[in-house]
Amino acid sequence: MFSKFFIERPVFASVVAIIICISGVICLKSLPIEQYPSLSSPTVSIMATYTGADAQTIAKEVATPIEDAINGVDDMIYMDTTASGSGYMRSTVYFKIGTDPDQATINVNNRLSQATAKLPESVRRLGVTVRKASPSFLGVMALRSMDGSMDETEIYNYILLNILDDLKRVPGVGDVSAMGNKDYSMRVWLKPDLMSKYAVTASEVIAAINEQNAQYSAGKIGEEPITHKSPYVYAITVDSKLKTPKEFEDIILRVNSNGSYLRLKDVANVEIGSKNYTTSGRLNGIPAVSIMVNLQSGANAIETGDAVKAKMEELAADFPAGLEYEIPYDTTTFVMASIKEVLKTFAEAFVLVVLVMYMFLKNFRSTIIPMIAMPVSLLGAFVGLYVLGFSINLLTLFALILAIGIVVDDAIIVVENVDRIIHENKDISVKEATIASMREITTPVISIVLVLSAVFIPVSFMSGFVGQIQKQFALTLVVAVACSGFIALTLTPALCAIFLKRNMGEPFKFVVKYNEFFDWSREIFAKCVSFVLKKAKLFVLVFFGFLLVVGGLYKLVPSSLVPEEDQGSIMAITNLPAASAMHRTTAYMDKLSKMLENNDSIRYNMSVIGFDLFTSSLKENAGVSFIDLKPWSERKYSSFEVVRFLNMAYFMNPEGQTFFLNPPPIQGLSLTGGFDMYVQNRSGKTYEQIQEDVNKLIIAANQRPDLTGVRTTLDTSFPQFKAIVDRDKVKFYGLSLNEVFTTIAATIGNYYVNDFPMLGKNYQVNVRAMSDFRNTQNALNTIYVRSSRGEMVPLSSVVRLERSAGADDVKRFNLFPAALVQGSPAQGYTSGQAIAAISEIAKEVLGDEYTIAWSGSAYQEITNSGAGQTSLILGLVFVFLILAAQYERWLLPLAVVTAVPFAVFGSLLFTWIRGFSNDIYFQTGLLLLVGLAAKNAILIVEFAMETHLKERKSLFDSAVEAARLRFRPICMTSLAFCLGIFPLVIATGAGAASRHALGTGLIGGMIAASTLALFFVPLFFYILESFSERYLHRIAVFFGARLKDAVQKASTKAGERVKKIRRKNNDA
Repeated sequence: MFSKFFIERPVFASVVAIIICISGVICLKSLPIEQYPSLSSPTVSIMATYTGADAQTIAKEVATPIEDAINGVDDMIYMDTTASGSGYMRSTVYFKIGTDPDQATINVNNRLSQATAKLPESVRRLGVTVRKASPSFLGVMALRSMDGSMDETEIYNYILLNILDDLKRVPGVGDVSAMGNKDYSMRVWLKPDLMSKYAVTASEVIAAINEQNAQYSAGKIGEEPITHKSPYVYAITVDSKLKTPKEFEDIILRVNSNGSYLRLKDVANVEIGSKNYTTSGRLNGIPAVSIMVNLQSGANAIETGDAVKAKMEELAADFPAGLEYEIPYDTTTFVMASIKEVLKTFAEAFVLVVLVMYMFLKNFRSTIIPMIAMPVSLLGAFVGLYVLGFSINLLTLFALILAIGIVVDDAIIVVENVDRIIHENKDISVKEATIASMREITTPVISIVLVLSAVFIPVSFMSGFVGQIQKQFALTLVVAVACSGFIALTLTPALCAIFLKRNMGEPFKFVVKYNEFFDWSREIFAKCVSFVLKKAKLFVLVFFGFLLVVGGLYKLVPSSLVPEEDQGSIMAITNLPAASAMHRTTAYMDKLSKMLENNDSIRYNMSVIGFDLFTSSLKENAGVSFIDLKPWSERKYSSFEVVRFLNMAYFMNPEGQTFFLNPPPIQGLSLTGGFDMYVQNRSGKTYEQIQEDVNKLIIAANQRPDLTGVRTTLDTSFPQFKAIVDRDKVKFYGLSLNEVFTTIAATIGNYYVNDFPMLGKNYQVNVRAMSDFRNTQNALNTIYVRSSRGEMVPLSSVVRLERSAGADDVKRFNLFPAALVQGSPAQGYTSGQAIAAISEIAKEVLGDEYTIAWSGSAYQEITNSGAGQTSLILGLVFVFLILAAQYERWLLPLAVVTAVPFAVFGSLLFTWIRGFSNDIYFQTGLLLLVGLAAKNAILIVEFAMETHLKERKSLFDSAVEAARLRFRPICMTSLAFCLGIFPLVIATGAGAASRHALGTGLIGGMIAASTLALFFVPLFFYILESFSERYLHRIAVFFGARLKDAVQKASTKAGERVKKIRRKNNDA
């Protein structure tokens, strides 16, 4: 016997356990730490700039050819595009979870090369950027000048030159970027009145800059081939690139007839400024520039965060006077707080389990054995995590908390059985009792390990979002259970032989009373089981009625993806009335910032003005605030209450709309919480027509009680001017259309000419008219172009501006025009209910010309809606097959499986009572309950079979006796497990919602599986075995007799044929 080897060699067993512990500690220190494993889809972004173009032009001329080329790239799920009136386009391609982001980027780049030739010239000149997006967000840092000595442009470029490159080299950092797009630029501010006076056009200025700010190659003197050989070769260097504003000011535009020069400074101001003036940042109301840091895939978030902070402290020593940095948003704060809370739960569970063990085992000697076995099993699990390439995250920690209650079960089963044999047989030694005990329970222990593994191993091969969540959770439990099974067969029996004694003293009185109560309960339980078996038909009907109740309860519990968490931060999305100027948005955001400073729950408020988070585009009338709340212990209100209060305060603000939102529960799934739905049109409708239909949808949705904050990012009522070019007059005056549009772009717009070197980097040269000349719609009157006859013609002669309305940014989804509709479930409703509601409204309001598509967390929730049921069915099937193989019977495993519906009932009931939802954590808990319910049933069925076959008792008596004998260990292990997960049920602080979701379902299911199911498992064992013995045996005998007769007849006929053949041969 396997265990006997270790019972007789306790030192060897101890050495094996010590090696496991040391290996576990080493692996523990090497494991990365993160909130979740990579659960978001890898993404690749394509960015392009079409200066001066409106949103719909960019969508048609830039987005369409790019999308056509990229569509269908390997492992692509979907693609969305935003075209902005600020001249930018951003397409984001989403890939299946598990796709290599580097390979995806290469594939997108290869596809993009096919579309480059179809793009406008100015887009090609500025370049199209392709970059992979890092899915894990680490945090935001902000730099500000406390004494005002540096403006935002100077701070931004200080960051580019002195901070970003150092941070990118920090181990574990995936990407670092500064927000604001305020790179230095050589700004050439044209003065149209002086240009008119000196008869100079914008095109001539651009041509002069291109000619005189260019790099040329001059070659080498003495380079082969030459006739007269030179002993030396000299390279000729040309310093042709201009570097300073003074050099640009001296650019010659024209040589006058009198020999004088007309220079750039005569018609323009030249300075080093910012490439972009439409964004700004604030930290608690003070101008600041933020740095966004992303985590490298697989990196340790805590170590990386500490390394980034250390590097910033090192760099801060050399900061200019007055420049300071803060970290207003740090995801590791929530990660560490969550992990600390989980570790606290871990410790509470350990103490409660030890208490239960003592209450049942009645002495410290018996209790100390599971106490030793438990940490050895858990440390062994860390070795498995390291080998599998997992991290320490909330999922693996949850699995280890649950493993406490499971791994101690095996040790309890061994100790309790040895103790029973010692007290039943007065002549047997402790060592012999241990050996006898292991003969009885080795098979059940192996069965339990196999069954729990059978539940989870199939799930680990599932792909997608649910697969990623359940894989780490499931395999962590499998490894822990396997380690527990090994320890239960090796170290635990060796310790029993050493520690246990026949007389270990009297326990405390309350422990004695507690066990006397349990002994009385066991006899009452046995009588109840006997009654159930006698009324077998009635209780079978009760069981099937119970299944209908479970089905009804399943429909009552609403669905969702994951529970919403108080992550210690919120977001505010601000939109002022359409076309509001930057200074108005800045004033509004500053006022908002002052109001937020007075809120007792808020610590930091980092704002980005001129950026619309909903559309991820630059927009002067928009802003976003990242608000960091005080630690959970220092504030009275949850983030949900803070959001509710702030939304009520700003709901009817006449100055602008501000939506306060909780961040998504899992980073990378979506920008904000709630759902993202795209309304696609495939019939060729304009965005204005799409807007009309979507507005009807929004109005209907906001009247529903289960939805709140339903909105769309599409706004085609944005006030605009439309430039109408009179092409006949263009030709009449002898003008070039290219000259007309170039002049508009270089004066009213922002025209990129070329680059200049400074501080070791290249920066753009941009041409634009002075602000006074483009501040009103009369700007065209002062801007001139030159005709082919040399005459100066005002732009207003060939171009007029008409007031119009249009979209400042537009969306496309999977190649078609679309409107993004966002919203959240109302208080008391789940995301699943919100998605069902908005889908129902869309069917009612929108016609057949529209289709709806989902992105972000809504996409994952819809595409994985059946994954939980699939996992549960697979788990049941594998449990059945494992037991069938072990028992060599097809019917007997059904007796074990009948315990599962009761576990599901208890889980659903407790979840429904607490108002929780059917989410990923609930479904993962159900999987575990399948194994735990089966484990309890195995203990009863195994002993019933043994009693029936070895002691020759009737099936009735065997079932009742097995239920009576295993009642105590089942209650002991179940109570240990329930108390082990009880801290999850009452958890508070960071990450409490996910612990509630997991713990509530588990404790409800375990209570039902340890009470109600214990009456029905013996019943179905009795019924199925009786059926097997009475009917299957008869059927086998019947068919066996028939088969025997058939064989005999066939044999007789064959003999007769042989005789005939022999006769014929003899006659021949």
